[in-house]
Amino acid sequence: MRDWEAGEVRTLPLSELGEHYRRYRMPDTEAEAALGRSLSRYGQVSPLVVCLREDRPEVIDGFKRLAAARTLAGVRTLSVRLLVADDRTAKAAIYGLNQSGRSLRELEEAWIVYALVREDGLAQQDVAELMSRHKSWVSRRLALLERLAEEAREDLRLGLLTVSAARALVQLPTGNQLELLACARREGLSTAELRGVV
Repeated sequence: MRDWEAGEVRTLPLSELGEHYRRYRMPDTEAEAALGRSLSRYGQVSPLVVCLREDRPEVIDGFKRLAAARTLAGVRTLSVRLLVADDRTAKAAIYGLNQSGRSLRELEEAWIVYALVREDGLAQQDVAELMSRHKSWVSRRLALLERLAEEAREDLRLGLLTVSAARALVQLPTGNQLELLACARREGLSTAELRGVV
């Protein structure tokens, strides 16, 4: 792998493609099924993007295509393009590669920001610069994970709680968040009504 140059496209066996960065993307079984049908009908249209991590190609863009390919009997290889990136840059690239036409969910952005700040030790301002965003954007995403109660985070991940409702909840202490969440479920409160209660 050491002779692989940045931007070069290669065909690699599915078994060689790692998914270390998959944890920053939410699964989407409908999209994976649609991509499986597309792969069967048209073949691979665009390469996955990988970086090398401990000399192993790790996917940073194309998780759904990879998942779809693994379900198809005749597909054993995929085309991949190399992006030279360290761990921090790879995380930022997941964000950057999904800004044109395809958008990350705010929770996915929060996972990336959290990893850069808490796991990699970057200052929020440094993360903002790395991702070409304002520091307040970084702070809001970080708050979704750090100031939101665990049960509310799980509801957010499952799509049972909207991001705007979660943003409202983080203004409250954790115990009050759970009490309000239970009330919102019981009374069938809309996001606007929940924000009004907060």
